[in-house]
This record gives sequence, structure tokens and C-alpha cells, in this order.
Amino acid sequence: MRIAIFTETFVPALDGVVTRLRSTIDELLKIGDEMLVIAPSYGEGPAYYHEVPIHRVAGVPFPPYPQIMLAPSNPHVGRVLRKFEPDLIHAVNPFVLGSGAPFYARRLGAPLVASYHTNVTTYARFYGLGIGEKAGRWWTRTLHNRARINLCTSETTRNYLSENGVERVHVWPQGVDTTRFHPEKRSEEWRVKLSGGHPEAPVLLYVGRLGREKNIGSLKEVLRAMPEARLALVGDGPARRELEEEFAGMPAIFSGTRRGAELTAAYASADALVFPSTTETLGLAMLEALSSGLPVVAARAGAAHEVVTDGESGLLYEPGDPASLVAACRRVLTDADLRARLREGARRSAESKDWETSTRVLRGYYEMALAAG
Repeated sequence: MRIAIFTETFVPALDGVVTRLRSTIDELLKIGDEMLVIAPSYGEGPAYYHEVPIHRVAGVPFPPYPQIMLAPSNPHVGRVLRKFEPDLIHAVNPFVLGSGAPFYARRLGAPLVASYHTNVTTYARFYGLGIGEKAGRWWTRTLHNRARINLCTSETTRNYLSENGVERVHVWPQGVDTTRFHPEKRSEEWRVKLSGGHPEAPVLLYVGRLGREKNIGSLKEVLRAMPEARLALVGDGPARRELEEEFAGMPAIFSGTRRGAELTAAYASADALVFPSTTETLGLAMLEALSSGLPVVAARAGAAHEVVTDGESGLLYEPGDPASLVAACRRVLTDADLRARLREGARRSAESKDWETSTRVLRGYYEMALAAG
């Protein structure tokens, strides 16, 4: 199968969508599929991912969040697509660049599959995107309803999209690399780094974008209530400087973006992952933590309950309730027996998810879209 993938973000950018796309492309290559990726230009970004060509589209940085490139489609995209002759087009998070995918799918006679990964209209409120939430939902519904099949990453998101008028919605299952993210990746060196030189102290880990929408500031309550604990934040983003000022004088360590062995060691070397976001469609960091044998403390919001089983692989707390957040963190950090049980449950839950199965389900949806023509 020849698949053209439109995506609003791709390597060298690093986020949950890019991780899912990379892992999916790896699996599709094993099957023997051929792909072309249409993605924004990031200056010196690579022209290939493995042997898959990446056609870069010029764009402009989104001022409140320069890591996001706004790259509208252009006629050269059409020429590249005609030369590639795709059997199917997959628009990932269509909003700016992906808004051209329905047009090209129609012109080329290729079925369109669209997948929804990010609550863009919700994030717009945090970054002053200048669109109303109603307008954002209308745009999302308009683009997705031009696809033969729509995909999302959780039942919670499927219900949300259906309630907002998006049709033909199916769940693209979770996946995680359980070999790469493993409890055996624990490192004393990284334990020292994450704890700011106090490896004996309880260590809470946050992994992900440092953005306003992630509700990271709520974690100050935990550090106030548990001054012996340490908070390590792995990642970067537009709110980093603001958060560094907010957490000044507190035992919070900003480690920046980490990849490869450093990232897997960070997961395996902490005591629990804390995930305060209430806007997630999935939360890949939670899956990577579980695979690393790391209990997850997450807000009972969004799709968190589909990833974390309360009392088995982690603890869920009530969003907007600082006392509930503090109580959950205190339980997991001070009760060694509970933490040991949650570690075992975390790893066990992750072992039932893998990218091969996830990608074979996706490919089944591709075949369904082709058959619907």
C-alpha cells in the first residue's frame, strides 16, 4: 500500500504525536508499505525518516509557541503527491497543513483517513490562537467529516468527537515500546540527577511539554505539603521560563528535553510519574511510565482512566482539588508496599499494549477506507 501522511508536526520535533507516527511508520515498513510524509519545515529538519521521504512545507512559527510551525499547503504539495500516486491519504491532526488533505484526496481519487490526537480548540484558549472554541469545533468537524474514516486514541475522545458531530469515528489503540521502556533501565546516575543530588529523597517525575495547558503549576502544592520530596521535570516548552520562576526556591529540577537512553533511564529511576493535565486525548508519557514500571498519579480527567487503573497501576485524583492531588502523591511516595504493588501492576498493564498490534488495527482501517470506495 502507498500511503501519503499529512502531519502538523514531525521530526525533529518531539511530542506524543511524533512518537506515535514514528512507531507506526516503523511497523508499516515491516509490512512492506511505501510512504510519503508531508510535514512542516523546521529549518535543518531531515529529508527522510529511515527510507521514507519527507516533503517539507515552509511555514511560520506560532508566536506563543515557536516549536509549532503553521505551514499552509501549496501547489508543490500537489505535484509531489501526483508523482507519488498514493493509494490512501492519512491526515494526522488536520488543522493548517492537513486542511489541504481533503482537496488532494478528492483530486487524486484516494480515500482519506483522518486522525484526531490533540484538543486543539482547548489549547487555543491557553495560547491566544484567536479562534473561538465554537469556530474551532466547526473547523475540526468540517475537516474530519470529509474523511471516509476518522480515528482517535481513546474512547473518551471518540465520545467527545461524536457529540460534536464528527462521523465515522473509530479508536486507534494505544501502543508503547515495552522493550525500550523497561524497569531495568533504572540508573543511579539519573536518580542523582532527578533528585538534585538527594537520591534518598522521594522523586516525582513529570515528562512532557512545559505548556500552560498542562497544569504543571498545581504541583507546587505537593512540594509545599511534602518538602522532603523532589520534582523532576523532563521536557521543554513555551512555559519553561515562567515555570522556573514559579518553582524558584522549591526542590524542582528542570532537566530539559531528553531522548533515547536518557529518557528511558529517567522514567525508570523515579518513584512515580505525576500527570496533572486535564486536556489529554491519551497521554503517551503515562504509557511510557507504566512500561518502565513507574506508578502514575494522574488527574481523573480526559483519557487518563483509560490508561491508568486506579489502585492497580497508579492513583487517580480529582482535578481542581489540591488536597486530592497531595493525598495521592503522599500515598504513593510514603507507602512502600503500595508502591511495589503499583509498579508490578504498571508494568503488567503496559505489556498488553504494543505498536505492532496498534498498527495492524490501523492498517485494517486503511483497508476499510479503500473498500468503501
